[in-house]
Amino acid sequence: MDRNQLPKKAKPGGLVKPVALGKLPGRYLAHQEGLPRLPVPALQQTLDRYLLTLQPIVSEEELNHTKGLVDEFRKSGGVGERLQNGLQRRAKKTENWLSEWWLKNAYLEYRLPVVVHSSPGVVLPKQDFLDRQGQLRFAAKLIEGVLDFKTMIDNETLPVEYLGEKPLCMNQYYQILSSCRIPGPKHDSIVNYARGKKWSPHISVVHNFQFFELDVYNSDGSPLIADQIFIQLEKIWNSSLQTNKEPIGILTTNHRNSWARAYNNLIKDKTNKESVRSIEKSIFTVCLDAPMPRVSEDIYKSRVAAQMLHGGGSRWNSGNRWFDKTLQFIIAEDGSCGLVYEHAPSEGPPIVALLDHVVEYTKKPQLVKSPMIPLPMPKKLRFNITPEIKNDIEKAKQNLNIMVQDLDIKVTVFHYFGKSFPKSEKLSPDAFIQLALQLAYYRMYGQPCATYESASLRMFHLGRTDTIRSASTSSLKFVEAMDKPNKQNQEKVDLLRKATQAHRQYTDMALTGNAIDRHLLGLKLQAIEDLVSMPELFMDTSYAVAMHFNLSTSQVPAKTDCVMCFGPVVPDGYGVCYNPMEEHINFAISAFNSCAETNAASLAHYLETALLDMRLLLQSTPKSKL
Repeated sequence: MDRNQLPKKAKPGGLVKPVALGKLPGRYLAHQEGLPRLPVPALQQTLDRYLLTLQPIVSEEELNHTKGLVDEFRKSGGVGERLQNGLQRRAKKTENWLSEWWLKNAYLEYRLPVVVHSSPGVVLPKQDFLDRQGQLRFAAKLIEGVLDFKTMIDNETLPVEYLGEKPLCMNQYYQILSSCRIPGPKHDSIVNYARGKKWSPHISVVHNFQFFELDVYNSDGSPLIADQIFIQLEKIWNSSLQTNKEPIGILTTNHRNSWARAYNNLIKDKTNKESVRSIEKSIFTVCLDAPMPRVSEDIYKSRVAAQMLHGGGSRWNSGNRWFDKTLQFIIAEDGSCGLVYEHAPSEGPPIVALLDHVVEYTKKPQLVKSPMIPLPMPKKLRFNITPEIKNDIEKAKQNLNIMVQDLDIKVTVFHYFGKSFPKSEKLSPDAFIQLALQLAYYRMYGQPCATYESASLRMFHLGRTDTIRSASTSSLKFVEAMDKPNKQNQEKVDLLRKATQAHRQYTDMALTGNAIDRHLLGLKLQAIEDLVSMPELFMDTSYAVAMHFNLSTSQVPAKTDCVMCFGPVVPDGYGVCYNPMEEHINFAISAFNSCAETNAASLAHYLETALLDMRLLLQSTPKSKL
């Protein structure tokens, strides 16, 4: 039977970690140990599949050239075999042959700003408050909800997630709270204060560019409740009424090398160092934003998406952030809310699971009337701004404002149907949406492009992602046939079904660790590690085309009617994220204004037409036996 476990006696002035009902110590570790290890796919299989994925996106001439390089690479006793053996040795002596490499390669060594280029945002449904009182009440309830989720993480009572019958790795949940990215001159690092003696009982709150340290636990280790948090937030609000402070947080928006230099300069000062450490150690950050200018209903969600991704620029809320913080919840006075997260520790699904929990929690009525013990004033974090730091802030502002001007983002709700329609046709909703994207892109540009869809590797211990390549020979056959009047509808339907099946098969292959992208990356990194000359295969035009993802996409399903958004991964590309609900689909599409060939609203329009045309095709054609 569960019973209240009394927390161990706190040391005078110290704190114990929160202990709640049903603590299950060791459960997480036991679960993790039982997960299979990520396999190294067979070399010949990856090389064959690589050539297949190139077919729709490179010319015949390039493909023939690459076939020669692949043959060279796969020779018995050749370079491919040596690198493969190296990978297999690595797999034997590490918990996951890929995860550390991936963390460094995809995130920590990436030098572009995390803003827009790496950190995803989430747009939550608009809340119905319109003033400061409502904003702070909602923020207090949200904070209480996150602490409730944290208790499940700390007590190891978080329900294990499954994909079908297979249990998933839960490690990412243990990385998203009390963690922060730290800039470095060549590569960044991540600090995690969630476990052990370094644990901190506070969150950081930022309002009018001013940061505060807010303790959210009582001295007995129990979390504060919403009423108490609300009073503390009011104190913060009232002591930061002016926006005349330097927006120190804007430094975190800069190119990583520039920020690393500014960071080292900033923390030379003892007061600054203490303030920065407080933000880094905090459990998460809450940004109390000023309202943005009012806009019409149809562009409101797109405006909020931009607000979540970058804060709107130095004149608005971009200084009201610390973009290196893993989790930042954003709540504006006008009811807009959502979050932005630093991508290195986690993918979208754990973030969305936390969000679903918190959104449900905020709807619960307040039951406990709190004992109104007077609480200490939240600590204001001070910064000494030298002329040099002021100069760094000005430069960061300029660079950020260019980025803000460049981001073209469109959030749309496709309201004609949701995932229930493809299901009724016995088609995978994800494959159906991806195929519609292929059709939309083909109609706009007259050719397919390398397409990235992220697939979870969480079936494996410490698994992150691999790539589903949605542009296939099957999808190309369908999109080419779709607008040909001389093709019978029945043939088009057959091609549509074959293309969705091919996508489903590639997805299953990726989920079981048999996709090609991370394997090819592993072989390439193994060559670097072995100090051998880079194999021709990776210096080839085809490889460059295959890795230039004009469409970078992700399905991030949620119970909440929200949508995740992120920037494109190449200058002439699109970022497309979607949340398929039962009867509608939320899309967020991004592009860069500096590229004349791309336009987010255009792709959104073509995508809507493609989805409707595909439905019409299926509905107006008798069911085939395929």
